[in-house]
Amino acid sequence: MELLCMEGVIRAKQDPQLLKDRRVLQNLLSQEERCSPRVSYFQCVQKEIQPYMRKMLAFWMLEVCEEQKCEEEVFPLAMNYVDRYLSCVPTRKNHLQLLGAVCMLLASKLRETTPLTVQKLCIYTDNSITPCEVWDWECLVLKKLKWDLVSVIANDFLDHILQQLPLPQHKVNLVKKHAQTFIALCATDYTFAMYPPSMIATGSIGAAVHGLSTSSGDFSGEALTELLAGITGTEVDCLKACQEQIEAALAENLKQTSQPQQEYSPSKDAVYPDSQEVSLTSTPTDVTDINL
Repeated sequence: MELLCMEGVIRAKQDPQLLKDRRVLQNLLSQEERCSPRVSYFQCVQKEIQPYMRKMLAFWMLEVCEEQKCEEEVFPLAMNYVDRYLSCVPTRKNHLQLLGAVCMLLASKLRETTPLTVQKLCIYTDNSITPCEVWDWECLVLKKLKWDLVSVIANDFLDHILQQLPLPQHKVNLVKKHAQTFIALCATDYTFAMYPPSMIATGSIGAAVHGLSTSSGDFSGEALTELLAGITGTEVDCLKACQEQIEAALAENLKQTSQPQQEYSPSKDAVYPDSQEVSLTSTPTDVTDINL
């Protein structure tokens, strides 16, 4: 008999001893490149899949994760799986949504207390895929990823970086929430694949602090950038470029939300338009709610 807990799922809090231990952050930094996708896979591997198709898929996956109230780590991790798979396997465009559904399933199994179900994922595709296809592709994706699912993503760095910043304690959670939104936005855009997860995390935190104006005293933009770069061992100029690109992506995303949108669902049988000028069904909820 299935036991149901009516209080809901309660996740363990971060261990302060682990956050204070510099070795944990160093281990994350040393492992982050291990599961990074090949940046050039659109040119070298894929013949049918184009960057705008990936973006359409990413927004659909983000909508599913938001509606199912998945943990913040599930969507970026699922996109990591998508990119790693596309880096090594030429894929038909009518299989793209099936790949996205399978990657969400795997990511939720790793990062969720209660993972997404195959049946729900099929429903989100308007039943254009079947449970049998999901199970078959789950084995296929696992094989191509060599069963190495413990990828380091940008979200893994947030708590370690934030606890080293001189931010007011009551602002830390707000900065983290906005940084998580920036990370999700970066995961929808293929151009951010060139940056390692630690730089996405530091750039997102920098953009969040800058936008929320939570800095105080002499903790200016330049000082913040230098401090963030020192924490993760990042070049200051590279971090500035990443943060500026994140802020530009947010501005472009907010601009798109003000324009009439064309309804789209990247179903298995969808015919992708020839033009890359595609209006998405919606944008990340948290992004549209941010007033910077």
